[in-house]
Amino acid sequence: MELPDAINRWFTDRGWSIHPHQRAMLARAKDPATLLIAPTGGGKTMAGFLPTLVDLAQTPRAGLHTLYVSPLKALAADIRRNLETPVAEIGLPIRIEDRTGDTSATRKKRQRADPPHILLTTPESLALLVSYEDAPRMFERLQRVIVDEIHALADSKRGDQLMLALARLQTLCPGLRRVGLSATVDDPTAIARLLARHPDPCEILMADPGPAPDIRMLETGAPPPWAGGGAAHAIPAVLDQVRAHRTTLIFHNTRAQAEIFFHNLWLANTEGLPIGIHHGSLDRQQRVRVEAAMVRGELRAIVCTGSLDLGIDWGDVDLVIQIGAPKNVKRLVQRIGRANHRYNAPSKALLVPANRFEVVECLAALQAVMAHDLDGEPRGPGPLDVLCQHILIAACAGPFHADDLFAEVTTAGAYRDLDRTEFDRCLDFAATGGYALRAYDRWQRLVQRSDGLWQLRDPRSAQRIRMNIGTIEDTDTLKVRLQRNRGGKPLGEVEEAFAASLTPGDTFLIGGQVVRYEGLREMTVEVTRRADRKPKIATFMGTKFATSTQLSARILDLFAQEDWPQLPSHTADWLALQRRVSRLPERGRLLIESFPHDGREHVCVYGFAGRNAQQTLGLLLTKRMEDLGLAPLGFVATDYATLIWGLEPLLDAAPLMEPTRLREGLDSWLAGNAVMKRTFRASATIAGLIERNTPSARKSGRQATFSSDILYDTLMKYDPDHLMLDITRREALRGLVDFSRIEEMLQRVGDRVDLLRLPRITPLAAPLLLEVGKVPVVGVAEERLMAEETARLMAASGLDTMPGTQATAGS
Repeated sequence: MELPDAINRWFTDRGWSIHPHQRAMLARAKDPATLLIAPTGGGKTMAGFLPTLVDLAQTPRAGLHTLYVSPLKALAADIRRNLETPVAEIGLPIRIEDRTGDTSATRKKRQRADPPHILLTTPESLALLVSYEDAPRMFERLQRVIVDEIHALADSKRGDQLMLALARLQTLCPGLRRVGLSATVDDPTAIARLLARHPDPCEILMADPGPAPDIRMLETGAPPPWAGGGAAHAIPAVLDQVRAHRTTLIFHNTRAQAEIFFHNLWLANTEGLPIGIHHGSLDRQQRVRVEAAMVRGELRAIVCTGSLDLGIDWGDVDLVIQIGAPKNVKRLVQRIGRANHRYNAPSKALLVPANRFEVVECLAALQAVMAHDLDGEPRGPGPLDVLCQHILIAACAGPFHADDLFAEVTTAGAYRDLDRTEFDRCLDFAATGGYALRAYDRWQRLVQRSDGLWQLRDPRSAQRIRMNIGTIEDTDTLKVRLQRNRGGKPLGEVEEAFAASLTPGDTFLIGGQVVRYEGLREMTVEVTRRADRKPKIATFMGTKFATSTQLSARILDLFAQEDWPQLPSHTADWLALQRRVSRLPERGRLLIESFPHDGREHVCVYGFAGRNAQQTLGLLLTKRMEDLGLAPLGFVATDYATLIWGLEPLLDAAPLMEPTRLREGLDSWLAGNAVMKRTFRASATIAGLIERNTPSARKSGRQATFSSDILYDTLMKYDPDHLMLDITRREALRGLVDFSRIEEMLQRVGDRVDLLRLPRITPLAAPLLLEVGKVPVVGVAEERLMAEETARLMAASGLDTMPGTQATAGS
């Protein structure tokens, strides 16, 4: 493809020249699939759209030409605004629209009847579009699909659903060309395999990465604390940076941490610098107002979370600050790229460790960024709950033949190795609910006709299926509003469990404001503004990241150094002291410390397996310790260690760390644990067994939990080999429990386990005593303590000398 004169003039009039990777995308416009990896600010979005603009400029025509898919609604809207400007200035007859959950029903209906040339959407909206009977007509002229920020979709169920939808589109439009765009890809070949229609090839285009980022740790007047994630010690230094720059993005790993930091930053902001907050639990209107203020250049800083990780083009941002260790190098690189969103301009970023250990983690992350060493976990096969939903979506669009659908599904990257037996199990589940549920009419959804085609048993069920399309796990949240006599203004959402813990008069933070809980009315939390009380913090789920395997390995490599000139003296001295009194953890070995402290015996296991895995390890090890008579009382876990306390010392680690026993303990623990029920509910909702949305009303979280618990118990009793229980086991091991990281750790260390019996607590273990989230263990130890305390009380009162008295746990 050659650039038409009108487009060439537009570049020339602005003093711009087309980048080499943009020209390369034009040259590859006819390729079946292309993955472009280009630095943030390198014009990769324009590179993706240039072949579309050239084609429509040379051959104007009606109908949908290009579909753009983004992980974020805000990104789709931002790209539309940025694309409309050159199209209008060049004078191209191209209509551009977006279609997300925020688009009105009227416009959605019109888009199906009269689609624009370019439609920008999300995976969920695309899945909904391919479920309609008129999808073949809407997509009949589709030429290209562009998947932006493909790395953010590649390792999630949203990405799996998107690839199944693309497989459907490829059937409708055999000549469809696919384009993937990203700035941060750890394994380009794996992403290319995912993007391509199996077995078609996918070209990988690597743009000039540009200058290395200007990234370092922020120097603060006070050293970071031993534990915690608030980074309050850094507030003065962060404010100094905000004053010194035009616009600063201040990233946090969780929404609760963002709220705390924003509150503290605002209290210290005596000059009244305009600072905003942005995260996914805030009311949509508030988020839109903050985004608009950023576009207008009215904010000096914005405290944010992953809601602003991706692609939004705010050219005035000249500094990014990451509060807390990034946990993942790929995420850090993505966030750094928000600063100086221009080609060949270095991004400027500062890391702020929230506690002493995070100083080491931040240094490891800095070294990984400089080495261009991005992390990523290998993805497993395509999840079957997403496939079950896709089968129902296919049925909504019209009758299908099982052989044809299976052939189509196995062209999608993650499902290329799908076994026909597994597919048939999913089809049977979608049709009948499975063996134990086939007698119930509500799950009889598909029927096979005499000609072999499958179709909806009742066409009216298509509405219910469409209302529940999507793979994003639905957290149980309640709306928060100011009391109606105060205007009823929406502020955002809090989790249902948090709202249930509130009593009238309690205060909490939301949107940077302290509010007072007044009551619950019609499933809405009503509040009034209060600024005179210390707030509770809303327990926003957000995303609780675990440190990646690669970053953990780099931390262990840092420990292996003789000294640490790159670290602040307070952290280097801390590590040196650990080495003197005990040992530093090593790659290929497992360090376990055993020591007395505060009248209890403690065991610290340095697995470096990530928070979820270390939490699971705590549950499994305390169960083993209970069996071994070590009387554990409780534990706490971080990304790098699990600390357990109890009544008896650990003198031999071998029986504790036996892999077979740990796996048996996991299986028995999972069978009766709430983790399985929570995982079952999430997967059953995706697969279509449980409906969160119905034409009459939306179920509350408590209602959905109740019905899913009954289903889970029923299947466990009457059909333990049910497809949904198999899916649940796989998901629990991969997700909340993260047992694969424990198995990886056990394989890595083998029998190289070092148990050190020490006289006192060690420097590396000490911060764990300050961690929140301690988990008590209810068992023999608790009974023993009660008995001992009862004996002491009786001895003090002289009752133990009376005939017939005896101290027991039940006394």
